[in-house]
Amino acid sequence: MTTENFNYEKAFSRNIGWFSEQEQAILRTKKVAIAGCGGVGGIHALTMARLGVGKFHLADFDEFGVENFNRQVGAMMSSVGQSKMDVMSKVLADINPEAELNSFPEGVNTANADAFLGGVDLYIDSLDFFAMDARRLVFALCAKKGIPAITAAPLGMGTAFLCFMPGQMTFEEYFGMQGRPAEEQYLRFYLGLAPAGLQSHYLVDPTKLNLKEKRGPSTIIGCTMSAGVAGSYAIKILLDRGELVCAPQGMHWDPYMNKMEQTHIPDGHRNPEFQKNLITAKQAFNI
Repeated sequence: MTTENFNYEKAFSRNIGWFSEQEQAILRTKKVAIAGCGGVGGIHALTMARLGVGKFHLADFDEFGVENFNRQVGAMMSSVGQSKMDVMSKVLADINPEAELNSFPEGVNTANADAFLGGVDLYIDSLDFFAMDARRLVFALCAKKGIPAITAAPLGMGTAFLCFMPGQMTFEEYFGMQGRPAEEQYLRFYLGLAPAGLQSHYLVDPTKLNLKEKRGPSTIIGCTMSAGVAGSYAIKILLDRGELVCAPQGMHWDPYMNKMEQTHIPDGHRNPEFQKNLITAKQAFNI
């Protein structure tokens, strides 16, 4: 089959029922920005494409390697050494040849962040856990531009989710990153994302989590869970339907633990319990 045989309405007709035909037509016009096309970013992009979203801004400067095989949907022998963004762009174009794809091969930085978020209806955070400068930059700009921003982080075999909507608590107000050392920022992000700590109960080798070396374990299960949660919220935001749980509230699903918890950190990083947990974590990681 060639691209001449492509028909948008037929390609996404099996979505109809959960979405109306009018809603599917709306998704066709929506633009989603995804920073990071690897572990969780690749499957976020794939999910958005199969939902019928018609416009994408994708950013990533990295290439696929064998070490990515455990979790990244674009990682396979045929893509080793290739640009993650280029590989996923080809996948999206193969699903929807009519999709508008704008690429940012340098990743997101101060020089291109404004263009990356230009005309965007939703930002889905997919940056590497340790890419805190870029993450803070993008979330701050989303707040300034009034762009909804969501993050669904793969943790163990589950996902922790936060939603930041225009006019509500911002990323910085929640996490309090400004002026903090890099390793403390990592801890703040981790504690703010997953105050329930469900995944910590089955980490069999804690030595594989090393903040100083910027590495930690991962699974495809967590990435897949994250994509489902982010996809559901993308639909609610893009189609303006359904109740949203927004920061300082969040949600943490962990099927391995048979648990789902709705989390809440009133006042974000200023909350006394958050501060207490931060002190404990800094001591544990010798920070």
